[in-house]
Amino acid sequence: MREFLQIIGDVSAWLWGPPLIIVLAISGLYMTFQLKFLQFRYPVYIFQQTIGSIFKKPKGEGTVTPLQALTSALSSTIGAANIVGVPAAIMFGGPGAVFWMWVIALIGMSLKFAESVLAVRYREKNEKGEYVGGPMYYMTKGLNMKRLGTWFAFALMIELIPSIMVQGNAVAATVTESFHIDGWVSGTIIAFIVALIVFGGIRRIGKVTEMFVPFMALIYVGAAIVVLVMNISEVPNVLHLIFTYAFQPMSALGGFAGVAVAETVRWGFARGLYSNEAGLGTAPIAHAAATTDHPVRQGLWSIVGIVIDTLIVCTATAFVVLSSGVWTEEGALKDPSALTTAAFTQYFGEAGGLIVTISLIFFVLSTIIVIVFYGAKQAEFLFGLKAAYAIKFVYLAAIILGSVGAARVIWQFLDLALAAILIPNLIAILLLSKEVKRLKEEFFTSDLYYLKDIGKHKRAS
Repeated sequence: MREFLQIIGDVSAWLWGPPLIIVLAISGLYMTFQLKFLQFRYPVYIFQQTIGSIFKKPKGEGTVTPLQALTSALSSTIGAANIVGVPAAIMFGGPGAVFWMWVIALIGMSLKFAESVLAVRYREKNEKGEYVGGPMYYMTKGLNMKRLGTWFAFALMIELIPSIMVQGNAVAATVTESFHIDGWVSGTIIAFIVALIVFGGIRRIGKVTEMFVPFMALIYVGAAIVVLVMNISEVPNVLHLIFTYAFQPMSALGGFAGVAVAETVRWGFARGLYSNEAGLGTAPIAHAAATTDHPVRQGLWSIVGIVIDTLIVCTATAFVVLSSGVWTEEGALKDPSALTTAAFTQYFGEAGGLIVTISLIFFVLSTIIVIVFYGAKQAEFLFGLKAAYAIKFVYLAAIILGSVGAARVIWQFLDLALAAILIPNLIAILLLSKEVKRLKEEFFTSDLYYLKDIGKHKRAS
């Protein structure tokens, strides 16, 4: 059994190394060219139509507001990886990994835009009158490939069990270490909180994440900015490290063991992709419920999601770790996940460690809430609303089991299960790329959408 698990681990590590990273990068570049560099050509317009419109009544039809759809999607992506994953990328890939994290984020915007546009384009109403959509719907309706949609839905529904167990274990371990509460107690409390929210459906989840995500992100990023201000003289050096060692190997320095350029690119790409989930097919499940007058308008919100998740939150972590110097201290390589806590503690004392701990708890909790919703939507697609209700209890049990470290063996299959949903989703995006391109051209050439929007701005000025 141990040898079998070792083989699974080796296969997963290889698969999520160059093979999938290359596939994702090429797919992202292809969509970027297909969309004529949308994310680079319209940055001001994108922010005007998203963050700049949060106090305006959304146009069109939907179940939740565009902001609620975005914050629900962000709840899944802003998690432990933003706090503990970034320092790991720096320790194993060097400071230059941050540059490649930015690059893959910019490329990944086209994939995230495409899958969110398709989710709205092929969404439908369920028996409760809620809008539902995602890869399983655009595979079935857009490609007429019901089997592929069924495969995606079933694979994601099952994959979320070990994923939720890992998340439950992460938050329970953090609570135990910081507050000395037994894992099963914290796991039960977390499961109860999650149940109160997820059984209220996407409307309740949207209302909670709308308040929750901006608050927790502002607290964490705000603390990171304070660290940068306190250490402002180090910022030029941090930028020098990031840009210089993105293209050349870095030798050993203190607790840092040194790294080759190939590993720098690999770790940067991997961290960016794991963090923002571009191409994975999860975020469009949330975006499909948004109130909008055109699929492309909601696609713009998904671009902003990557800006917030990777370019802001992950970058904040990277700058704190690099500017504080904790990454070069002796023993840093032994526990990279602790470096963010060490950096904040260096500047805020015990309060710094508490900021990281509380941020981690809330980030992971919000992730669990939304991925339980994602799993329920897969069950609904496959078997109906009753199955969606029942699977939530399975996920709640997984939180508690994970919090006490049960069934760690199945965690080994997590990366393989992720590949099982990623690959069919990428296939669907590429096969439907012409439809995404058509919708994009329609939006940006129509008097009803883009031309009308910029006409208003011209008159206002």
